[in-house]
Amino acid sequence: MPARRLGALEVSALGLGCMGMSEFYGPADPAEARATVRRALDLGVTLIDTADSYGIGANERLVGEALRGRREEAVIATKFGIVRGPDGSFAGLDGRPEYVHEACRASLRRLGVERIDLYYCHRLDARVPVEETVGAMAELVAQGLVAHLGLSEARPQDIRRAVAVHPIAALQSEYSLWARDVEDEVLPLLRELGIGLVAFAPLGRGMLAGPVAHADALPDDDLRRTIPRFRGGAHARNRALVERAAELAAARGVSLGQLSLAWLLSRGLGIVPIPGTKRRAYLEENAAAAGIELTRDELGALDETFGPGAVSGGRRPEVASAIDAGTAAEHGGPAEAPPA
Repeated sequence: MPARRLGALEVSALGLGCMGMSEFYGPADPAEARATVRRALDLGVTLIDTADSYGIGANERLVGEALRGRREEAVIATKFGIVRGPDGSFAGLDGRPEYVHEACRASLRRLGVERIDLYYCHRLDARVPVEETVGAMAELVAQGLVAHLGLSEARPQDIRRAVAVHPIAALQSEYSLWARDVEDEVLPLLRELGIGLVAFAPLGRGMLAGPVAHADALPDDDLRRTIPRFRGGAHARNRALVERAAELAAARGVSLGQLSLAWLLSRGLGIVPIPGTKRRAYLEENAAAAGIELTRDELGALDETFGPGAVSGGRRPEVASAIDAGTAAEHGGPAEAPPA
């Protein structure tokens, strides 16, 4: 697996997103999920991505268990800032300095490690100045509890304010053939500042790995039921785009998912996709994309198919919009939530 850089941090060209191992995309087998994390290390995938909000802490515990005895092979990335209640409800955001410290120590306990390699603010809290949140994160670096800092889905102006306080290694944002918003302002800024981009949902939440069923046909607890791109007439229009890409993949002799990841890897050396999966077979398929170099004609055909305005419907699930619109109800309470 080739390496890439996120600021001063070296990671594998592809990472592993672990969110679906705990919730949002139907049931998962914890034993298979742990085996998937370990298989990622076997394949040279070093960047293992989790968050304290995934499974209300359960995902960090799962990742920690999977990495036991192999800690030094992994670059552990986790996040804080999205607050959830014991029942799994989303209570908002919390970026207060005291919460930053509490959340970090809680994540360290769940992961069973002494240091987090890449620590993100999952979403910035509008009630707390960016400088205060990032300043508290910088204190964690000074204390040796965190090695590198990151932000997630942050606005350009907030990124600039953050780097004035402490170097930022990576911004995590959605980026794929069907979610290209970052290309307008964010990517140029990241390149200017020497910040890497960690692309979550690089397979369009599954759509770019093979057409996903209409939202109404998905399980009740599937996050995609609330994403406009999977609903109504938007789904049919988007499916037609994906079928065109599938034809290109078939002509090349690769899977649609591999084609989609290879396109994303072609966008620049500072971009690291983290396709999520909970099964080894899909992990192995995704990892093979790091060895695929698309031709100029193939890249052009994909850019034309998924050009501006081609994709129908919003990319964000209802819960993401609700989280971004609010803050934690009381700016208090323990950082350690009960087990999922």
